[in-house]
Amino acid sequence: MTATYTGESLGGPAVLSEILRAGLQRDPAGRALVATDAQWSWHELDRRSTRLAQSYLALGLEPGDRIASLMPNRPALVVHYLACFKCGLVATPLNYRYTPSEIDHALRVSGARAILAHAERDEDLRQSEVAPTLPLGPIRFGANEKAVGAVDYEELAGGEPDGAPFEPVVASSPAVIFFTSGSTGAPKGVTHTHETIGWMLAVSAAGLELDGDDLLLAGSSLSHVGAFYVTFGALGAGAGICVAQTFDGDELLPLLREHRPTVLSMLPSALFALTRDHGARDADFSSLRLCRAAGDTVSAELEREFTALSGFAIDEAYGLTETGLVAISPPSGRIVIGSVGRAAPGVSLSVRDEADQMLPSGSEGRLWIRTPAAFVGYWGDDAATAAAFREGWLDSGDVMRADDDDYFHFCGRRKQIIVHDGSNINPQEIEGVLLEHPSVESVGVIGVHDLAHGENVRAYVTFAEGAPRPTSQELIRFARERVGYKAPEEIVVLEQMPITATGKIDRARLKQLAEANLHRRTPRPA
Repeated sequence: MTATYTGESLGGPAVLSEILRAGLQRDPAGRALVATDAQWSWHELDRRSTRLAQSYLALGLEPGDRIASLMPNRPALVVHYLACFKCGLVATPLNYRYTPSEIDHALRVSGARAILAHAERDEDLRQSEVAPTLPLGPIRFGANEKAVGAVDYEELAGGEPDGAPFEPVVASSPAVIFFTSGSTGAPKGVTHTHETIGWMLAVSAAGLELDGDDLLLAGSSLSHVGAFYVTFGALGAGAGICVAQTFDGDELLPLLREHRPTVLSMLPSALFALTRDHGARDADFSSLRLCRAAGDTVSAELEREFTALSGFAIDEAYGLTETGLVAISPPSGRIVIGSVGRAAPGVSLSVRDEADQMLPSGSEGRLWIRTPAAFVGYWGDDAATAAAFREGWLDSGDVMRADDDDYFHFCGRRKQIIVHDGSNINPQEIEGVLLEHPSVESVGVIGVHDLAHGENVRAYVTFAEGAPRPTSQELIRFARERVGYKAPEEIVVLEQMPITATGKIDRARLKQLAEANLHRRTPRPA
C-alpha cells in the first residue's frame, strides 16, 4: 500500500553533443550503426555527423534555429540528429505521413528555417504554402538527380570535417520539438532541452539495461519519441544500433538474421505483423535478450503468439512524448503479463483520484508523472504549458492501477485521442473534415479496439435532410484526400446523433454502440 512509486536512482543525464563518447572510447572501429545498405563504425558516424553539423552552420543556420525533418527511417536521419546535437540546432521531426497542410502547421508553429526531406516528398513540399518560403529552403535527400538551386544532403554530409570546434551548448537550450496531438486542437510542439533529452536517454539506457555488448533494433519511426529515445539511449550507452528502413518482415527478418540484435523495440501493431509473418521462425529471435513493445497496449493474443514463436515474453513499456519512458519491467527481473511494468529509473509515479488525492495500490485513477526528463513546454503555447503541470507533476491523462508488487496496469484513456499504429489522432480534426462534405450534418469520431493496430478510427455520421447520400467508401475517400492516414477505416450512418445534456456529441454513447455491435459480431462460446 503506497501512494508514490519511484524507480531506481540515476547518476545524471547524457550529454547530447558527446553522445558517441562511450563507443568512441571503447572501440572507435567497432560497429556503431548497421542497416540494409550501410555499416558504420563509431569513428565514421562521428565523422559524418560532425561534417554535417559544420555544413548546416555554413548554410547560415545558427544555434537555436529549428530545422525540420520529413524523413523515413534512414541512417542519414540518425546523422542529422547527431549533427543538430553537436552544433545546437533544434531538431524538429515531422511524422513522415504528414499531409501538406500538416507540414505547414508544424513549420509555422516551430518557425523552422529549413527542412530536410526525402525527394519522394517533393510534390508535397510543392503543395505546401510554407516549405517553399523557408529562409534556407528544403534540403533534399535521396534524389537521383540534383534539382536546380536545391541543397543536396549528400553534398553537406560528404567530405572531411575541418576540425573547428563547436560552441558549447547550454543544457537548458531547446534540443528537439516533437509534434503530438492533444485532446483537442491542432498538434502541439512538445519542447525538450538538451538536459531533458539527456535525462530521457539516461532513463532509457538504464531501464532497458543497455551496455556496449548490445545491438538495438528499433522497428518503428525515428520521428516518434519511442524509437528516438531507445536508439540514442543505446548509442549513449556504447551499444550499436540497427536502423530498419521499413517495419515489415521483408526488412526486419533479414536484419534479425544477419546482424543478430540483442534488443528489439517495436510498436505492438508492427510486432503483431512480424509475429504472424509466414517467414518468421523461432531462430530469428534467438539472439534477443529483450523484446520491448510500447506506444499502445499489447493484446493478450499478441503476447500469446509472440511467446509461442520466440520462447519469451514481451516487456511491455509505457511512456509519453512529454516524458519519454516512465514504466518498464526490469529486463533482468520479472515481467508481469498485462502490465506496463514498474516505475523506470529516475521516475516517480502516482495514481490519483479526481480530487487529486493519491490512491493506494489496487485503485484505478489518473497516472501522474514526475521525471527529470519532462518536457519544458509546448512551443509558443504558454497556456497549454502551464496547464500540463502541477507542482512538478504531469497528468498523463491515462487511467492506471498499481498492484501490490508495484507493477502498473493500463486501464484506459481519459482523453479522447485515438492511438492507431502508435500515431495520435485527434477525433475533432476528423469530425471537422467530414463536416466539410455537403451531405453530412453531424459527425462523431471514436477509436475502436483492434488487435493489430491498437485502435481504428470509426466515424458515425448523420446526413442533412434531402441531401444526396454518399456511400461509406465515398466518405472515406473524401476524408483520406484531406487527412491521409488519419481517415476513418469505417463509417456508420445514424438517423440521429446522440447528444449530451450540454449539446455535445455523446461519445460515451457512441462507444456503447460500438461495443454492442462488436458483441453481436462475436459468437458466444457454446
